[in-house]
Amino acid sequence: MATTIQIDRLLETVVRKKASDLHMAVGRPPTLRVSGHLRELQTKVLEPEDTVALMKSITPERIQQEYEESGSGDFGFAYGDQARFRVAIFKQKGACSLVLRRIPNNIMTFEQIGLPKMAEGICRRPRGIFLVTGPTGSGKTTTLACMINYINENFDRHIITMEDPIEYYHQHKKSIVVQREIGVDVPSFSEALRRALRQDPDVMLVGEMRDLATIGSAITAAETGHLVFGTLHTSGAASTINRIIDAFPTDQQEQVRVQLANNLIAVLSQALCPRIDVDGGMLAAYEFMYVTPAIQNLIRDNKSFRIDSEIQTGKRYGMELLDDNLYRHFTAGRISAEECIDKSKIPGQMVDRMRRAGLNVEVEDDALSAEADEAATGAQAPTASVIGKPQPGQAAAADADRQAQIAANRARMAAMQAKR
Repeated sequence: MATTIQIDRLLETVVRKKASDLHMAVGRPPTLRVSGHLRELQTKVLEPEDTVALMKSITPERIQQEYEESGSGDFGFAYGDQARFRVAIFKQKGACSLVLRRIPNNIMTFEQIGLPKMAEGICRRPRGIFLVTGPTGSGKTTTLACMINYINENFDRHIITMEDPIEYYHQHKKSIVVQREIGVDVPSFSEALRRALRQDPDVMLVGEMRDLATIGSAITAAETGHLVFGTLHTSGAASTINRIIDAFPTDQQEQVRVQLANNLIAVLSQALCPRIDVDGGMLAAYEFMYVTPAIQNLIRDNKSFRIDSEIQTGKRYGMELLDDNLYRHFTAGRISAEECIDKSKIPGQMVDRMRRAGLNVEVEDDALSAEADEAATGAQAPTASVIGKPQPGQAAAADADRQAQIAANRARMAAMQAKR
């Protein structure tokens, strides 16, 4: 009974402090992740018997058996009406450890997440595949829950989700929402997808496209006239394309390129950043690629290395590179310079970009410093030959704008330093 009270208190603390995760490992007190940082609770250091008792107090018998057999297990459970938790239990050094991810009961809106406007249009599409990618804990599930909820509230669709485990619960609204949990309702993602095609679906959500069978089934489902949402642990649109194609045997890759080019709608790659403009908030920076005819041709012709250039020129579709999005949030004062550099795809170029804007960015990493110097050399080289002679008045106006931006950046950095 004491353990039940203890876990209840821990869960209550997670909800009250709006922590994203709760870590429980032998040799350390229970630890919260708040705004991306680990914070120890002022309680006793956990012993092996403590973590086992905590695990047994919340873990179903089926998962406990899986844990004993394979050394790990995953499941979800509701903490009253305050939150749901996704739980990972696993053995390490022979002892039991737990990580609980908090899933808020309230599903966020497009505006709250900061998704591009094009995302709403994607939800209206009758067929195709939309991928949300990023590392673990980057908010992929939250984004997809938002989009499924939007469809549920606005359209009459039959929505089938395949999740491991189920995180956000959806009530039937305008749509019928069927949620299948891997390991409980169906043995695997590929089997769930195969069966779903016979269940009159309009929309399918694949919680994780983790193997060849699942990826192939998802592409086939999109090709046969369904709207498919899926996730991958990749960063960036170009690497997502390569990851999907490379999953297939060499003799099938040409066919897959054509299928993907014809059926992929868009790729949204996310990175979650702690905010500095509000207390305890997180912000999802993103890279968004909408598949235009030009990008379709690049996918077909195996020229994914040119996709970033197409994203840069596709602003009218809402497209944006991750580093541009991060820099925009940084200049708006939402995230720190350190976070902007750490989460960028090309940190050296980001450092150089900040320096050219008049910011004094100190870099202790020698490799990163060399990368920034190389980016600076590359940025300066083409200026004279490409831009040519400025027209009268243009140079003065551009210099005035630049000086104003530099002054604004320096003032904001000074204010940030004063806060610290």
